[in-house]
Amino acid sequence: MKKRILIVDDQEINRDILAGILSKSYEPVVAVNGKEAVEALGEDGNGFALVLLDLVMPEMDGYDVLEHLNENGFIDEVPVIVISAEVDAETERKCLALNVVDFIRKPFDKLAVLRRVENVINLFAIQHNLEKLVDEKTEEIKKQNEKLAQQAACLKRTNERIIELLGTVVEYRNLESGQHIKRVKGFTKLLAEQIAVHYPEYGLNPKQIDMIAAASALHDVGKIAISDSILLKPGRLTKEEFEIMKTHTTEGSEIIEHMKGIGASEYEKVSYDIARYHHERYDGRGYPEGLVGDEIPIAAQIVAIADVYDALVSKRCYKDAYGKGEAFRMIMAGECGVFSEKILTCLAKAKEAFEALADEYAE
Repeated sequence: MKKRILIVDDQEINRDILAGILSKSYEPVVAVNGKEAVEALGEDGNGFALVLLDLVMPEMDGYDVLEHLNENGFIDEVPVIVISAEVDAETERKCLALNVVDFIRKPFDKLAVLRRVENVINLFAIQHNLEKLVDEKTEEIKKQNEKLAQQAACLKRTNERIIELLGTVVEYRNLESGQHIKRVKGFTKLLAEQIAVHYPEYGLNPKQIDMIAAASALHDVGKIAISDSILLKPGRLTKEEFEIMKTHTTEGSEIIEHMKGIGASEYEKVSYDIARYHHERYDGRGYPEGLVGDEIPIAAQIVAIADVYDALVSKRCYKDAYGKGEAFRMIMAGECGVFSEKILTCLAKAKEAFEALADEYAE
């Protein structure tokens, strides 16, 4: 049975286009305004897998529908993607505060619509399955204390899976491939292992290294809150646009703060530090806080170099890829910002391993 999607838009042409795009894989149901949408959703979401919601409509607009979903407590059960011709930063913040998960711009791109709809529906399905699994495991722990160690291992895997899923959503939003997260995680682990050997004062052990590597997947989670016009711009950003782009660090740390309680606190702390501080630089010229030296958490320092290296050796919409040797030279020469001499020493020791990993997970 096809999953049902509710399309809410007062323009018939928009409803027809979206229904045509989705009808092969889903069962589209249309509503011409917010009032019809609320009636279709009923008291519990009426089994809809997703709502595509216009904001400006007669009788009852999109914000009223979002308020209804939040007040009735099933916004977590029925994800909402806003469809709009133009969404400014204030509108996005307001929608995100009402638990909107994504935005689709008009005019519609078929591939983008299908990919975003599929990602959100799959993510919510996996999330619900994980919640069910956690509930079941919690009950087992109460009844069988002897299985505590097994349950702890299961919780660790669940935390890592949640982190990977959120990181994957960001990659799709940023139109990047799944290889980016694999490379950054791999670079992070290689560098952390060198630091553990050569600079034990940082206190990194295998468990912490694995945790930092897993949490590195969330370094750019704040880009969820950046508008497409900036995030996907093919050319150089203006000064004003770059200032908005820089807010992905603070937006990311706020998103992770809102996640408190769904994962282990140690993961939350490391994930927060990485998301917020991975653009800080050792000389204090980074952002968002201008931290200096080891004021920057060691996890964020490690991921910063891993992210910069991957950005240099990867082709992006605004640049070609640099050679691996040139990327290494640029980092060591301070052309990408100032990093700790200790970490640069470890990067030099891991240079060949970095290059091998870059080849293994090349696009």
